[in-house]
Amino acid sequence: MNDEALLRYSRQIMLEAIDIEGQERLLASRVLVVGAGGLGSPVALYLAAAGVGRLTLADADAVELSNLQRQIAHGMADLQRNKACSARDSALALNPGCDIRAIESHLDEAALDEVIADVDLVLDCTDRFSSRYAINAACRRAGVPLVSGAAIRFSGQLAVFDPRDPAAPCYACLYPPGEGGDEELRCAENGVVAPLVGLIGCFQALEAVKLLSGAGTPHRGLSTFDGMTGQWRHFQVPRDPACPVCAGTG
Repeated sequence: MNDEALLRYSRQIMLEAIDIEGQERLLASRVLVVGAGGLGSPVALYLAAAGVGRLTLADADAVELSNLQRQIAHGMADLQRNKACSARDSALALNPGCDIRAIESHLDEAALDEVIADVDLVLDCTDRFSSRYAINAACRRAGVPLVSGAAIRFSGQLAVFDPRDPAAPCYACLYPPGEGGDEELRCAENGVVAPLVGLIGCFQALEAVKLLSGAGTPHRGLSTFDGMTGQWRHFQVPRDPACPVCAGTG
């Protein structure tokens, strides 16, 4: 790091849990963020600001006026622009030294495998169960940790799935395919209070910084937040020995 970088990241470097070594690990890290909307906006901005070396943002959607209530990486000038490109530009404005790449298309299984094979961490900031299952499966195949977030109405949740830990579950252990998710429970149809996505996205970014820098203890289990009461709840999530995705792996 040069003098400018030392000054830019000085408030993180002075933290004993991060220090120079942790900051250098952040600067050398490669991260994929799938989804550049409500959750992906704070994730992209904070990870770029924190010094993630290479940040890849993937989103096939265009910015709409209704997004601006909560998707803080975009502004009025970005209407009808691709969200990944818009979020990339906002993150670069914060930190021009970060290598930020935009993928403007939907990532199918083959594309996910290709991109995830070249990153250290994935953050799922999508809002569809089909996307979450596909990202989870790709992360298990590649052995790459996954930070998953969700937010709807006044409720949010976060979980970290790390296939490097033999005892760790995967997303399909928590939500078995075909057993319970209402795939259409999305913000566009059900609404969401604006700061909630920021809160969950910041939680995701914090876990990413910890995992990449080596600071602290990674989140385990499932945390849920009730925005109506301000209460957090934490649940242990065991690995499912019959999971169709991770059974027999690790």
